[in-house]
Amino acid sequence: MSNVSSQSPITPFSTSVENGIAEMILDHPPVNAFDSSGWFAIAAEIDALGENPDVRVIIIAAAGKGFCAGVDIKELAAQPNRIVDVNKGNYETFRAIHRNPKPVIVALHSFVLGGGIGMAGAADIIVASDCARFGVPEIDRGAMGGGAHLQRMFPVQKVRYMYFTGEFIDAQEAYRLGAVERVVPREELLPCAREIAARIAAKSPAMVRLAKEALSGIEDGNLEDKYRWEQGFTLEAYTMEDSQESRDAFVDKRDAAFDDKSRG
Repeated sequence: MSNVSSQSPITPFSTSVENGIAEMILDHPPVNAFDSSGWFAIAAEIDALGENPDVRVIIIAAAGKGFCAGVDIKELAAQPNRIVDVNKGNYETFRAIHRNPKPVIVALHSFVLGGGIGMAGAADIIVASDCARFGVPEIDRGAMGGGAHLQRMFPVQKVRYMYFTGEFIDAQEAYRLGAVERVVPREELLPCAREIAARIAAKSPAMVRLAKEALSGIEDGNLEDKYRWEQGFTLEAYTMEDSQESRDAFVDKRDAAFDDKSRG
């Protein structure tokens, strides 16, 4: 048994390991929106936990107002060229979860947006508080991405409805659609995730690792390739005036104004 914790002022999370269960707590106020360096740090830590022999199961949860608001739009509004680094950081984080040799449980509360959807959709098991809300406001932020991971959670037409309208769905609807394993009050969220993790950690780690590899291999398509496909459209979007206007409007807290001539 080990009991190790770490936190650094340059990393937007803390981690601990106890009784075979690793916990990563995202903690980057005010809304757990990460810049490119933050995403790379999260990915590296998840990879390290996957290779840690003391870890049998990984829980990812968050402190603060909500689970994750995605990328730092202010960074991208000021430096649009950073989209390449942000894309890569997102890709590595979602890949680190989905391809991790250990089962990954995400414990979600309040807003789960953009990159938060990517983390949830890449995970093996999702538990949510009754205040959790899921959304992909990518179009309204001048970007693409998130659809591949959202479609791992919800049916195709629901994904398209959410994507085109930007409408959120709540935890109970996510549970009804089969994406969420349990919906609990906020104060019971981490205990719920820990209870599931303990049941998994009690099993043969070799057998669990084999099971995850087998289950990943029988999924339809390649999640990472699908996400890479989407990211190409994000780069295309970033060449459009409407994309920059969407980000500027978000930062300025105003309605976006689109020129009809820019519409193809």
